[in-house]
Amino acid sequence: MKKAMRQIEDRFNAKFNYPYVFLNDVPFTEEFKVETAAMTRANVTYGVIPNEHWSYPEWINQTYARECREKMEKGGVFYALSESYRHMCRFNSGFFFRHPLLADYDYYWRIEPDVEYSCDISYDPFLYMQRNNIKYGYTIALHEYQETIPTLWETVKTFIAEQPEFVRHPGGYKWLSDDGGNTYNGCHFWSNFEIGSLNFFRSREYLDYFSYLDKAGGFFYERWGDAPVHAIAAALLLRKEEVHWFEDIGYYHNPWTNCPQDQESRLRCHCDPAKSAIHHYWALSKHLRPSSKMQAPSDVLLRQCVQPTLNI
Repeated sequence: MKKAMRQIEDRFNAKFNYPYVFLNDVPFTEEFKVETAAMTRANVTYGVIPNEHWSYPEWINQTYARECREKMEKGGVFYALSESYRHMCRFNSGFFFRHPLLADYDYYWRIEPDVEYSCDISYDPFLYMQRNNIKYGYTIALHEYQETIPTLWETVKTFIAEQPEFVRHPGGYKWLSDDGGNTYNGCHFWSNFEIGSLNFFRSREYLDYFSYLDKAGGFFYERWGDAPVHAIAAALLLRKEEVHWFEDIGYYHNPWTNCPQDQESRLRCHCDPAKSAIHHYWALSKHLRPSSKMQAPSDVLLRQCVQPTLNI
């Protein structure tokens, strides 16, 4: 975690001094607190996730959930047997924004261990989002492994059928589906990097959406990730101009990277543009029309998938 903090401090936060919030399902050690706090001049707080946000809800049949995990393991699914991974995905999908330590914040920037930032960030992404009414920002978008989410889209469709007024961007279906909304193509924003509006996640629309998914059991009977859960919500519950691709932020999380493609950005970055995820078939292509109302540094872009077949 210290490496990631050093990266974000050197590239961005040493100039802006935004606070850090660490959350964990068990108390942090004093060693962790001392060493991470030493990485920054900003305020750092440490919190414990409530047990009810990192445990099985009462409606989950844990015996059946175990059988599902074992079946996924036989199918070679990543993290098939991991219970903690599922608790993490559920927490990041529906609870992180409810933690008391985040109550006074309007925006968050998710930072994970071992990530790298390859470009100097001279402007304030939070202020940029606020001025332009952006609710969700990302750097990398990919396809989800369909074997982890076999019933997610059907569950979403049932929810939307019951709450059609929640859809603010019908065009989002074109990004999420290649057959008019019948099936989900797996497009999602890679959520290990995301900068977002906490008020969006606190909204009635998102809370009802998450609650519906949660009651369906897919976080435990399958392996629903917070990335597709967030992406589907952003694509449908937000307007397209409220979703932003931070193409100018150089970012790496094994094995994918986002590297700015323009010549000017290369003067402040050390990444290789040719290795950016946008050049890979598993990533994205084609921009939707950007809003003419956007201010510098770049336009809002929502990208379409190519089918192959600061909160911490």
